[in-house]
Amino acid sequence: MIMTTKPFINKKRVLIAAAAAIFLVAAIAVGTLYFIFKPDAFDNARREYVYIYPQSSCYDVVAQLQPLCPGKLRTFKFLYHYFKLDKNIPVGAYTVEPGQSEVDFLKNIYRRQQTPVKFTFNNTRTIDAVASRAGEQLLMPADSLSRLLLNEQTPEGFGFTEVTFPAMFIPNTYELYWNISAPAFLARMKREYDLFWNQQRREKAERAGLTPLEVSILASIVEEESNLHEEQPIIAGLYLNRLRRGMLLQADPTVKFAVGDFTLRRILNVHLKTESPYNTYLHAGLPPGPIRIPSSQAINAVLNAANHNFLYMCAKEDFSGRHNFASTLSEHNRNAARYHSALNQRRIR
Repeated sequence: MIMTTKPFINKKRVLIAAAAAIFLVAAIAVGTLYFIFKPDAFDNARREYVYIYPQSSCYDVVAQLQPLCPGKLRTFKFLYHYFKLDKNIPVGAYTVEPGQSEVDFLKNIYRRQQTPVKFTFNNTRTIDAVASRAGEQLLMPADSLSRLLLNEQTPEGFGFTEVTFPAMFIPNTYELYWNISAPAFLARMKREYDLFWNQQRREKAERAGLTPLEVSILASIVEEESNLHEEQPIIAGLYLNRLRRGMLLQADPTVKFAVGDFTLRRILNVHLKTESPYNTYLHAGLPPGPIRIPSSQAINAVLNAANHNFLYMCAKEDFSGRHNFASTLSEHNRNAARYHSALNQRRIR
């Protein structure tokens, strides 16, 4: 009888071979996916901002990122769509750090981890101008802030009136979220105002016989008189001398404000007769509100006013922007005569 035998199959070898094949396929698949979706790194030399607007698409964001990255940002595009960020748009300003990977940057977007932007307003006369600056530097439309400012109840909500409201805005550079709302912006300005008017400044104001608001009003006049740092404490001291003596301030910038024309180069008698509570040639004491948004420099000049006997001032006849100061009316009249003579020579009307 002839016997047959089945070939011996080494099950262990089969399992090893199968595992090796699976591993090879997986390795090829992972390698292919890594090649396709390999995270790129940005090669920017310094921090760069990327701004995502309410209507921004993935491609709008990529268009801002592309100049910072040599790759194709495949991973970023894939994950942006995967996490449905086209539908739930992460509005805001985000920074790309030097050498940061696209995945790390996308994590910040997904988590809404914005980086504050710097908002600056200096040498600003009106709160409308502040609104305009906000429209230029922030996502907030200027008209949305303007509408809020025009609401007569808005100043009252912060403890001001319509005419005193400019005092709440302290010119400086602030770090704000780019997509801050108009109400949140005003609330931030009030917090900064309260921080600025610390105990030390309030005590200085009290020693000068003024409230913080009165300091801001006087500072607005001082700043319109001169933007020279070294002159402002002298001018502040001069007006404080007049206030303490019960004299009219007779400040030309208040007349310009009353007339509504800050471009006036020569104040005439017809201007001095303009009826307005801001005309300090007609009304004693300080005006009812600031004639501009005063800078912190001007406010500090009032708080640290120079101690002297000057009661009069007149622009120098050399048109340098500086002033001649006088303690007596006769001395002031001589200074004024030289200045008016120079105006006439230059035919300035």
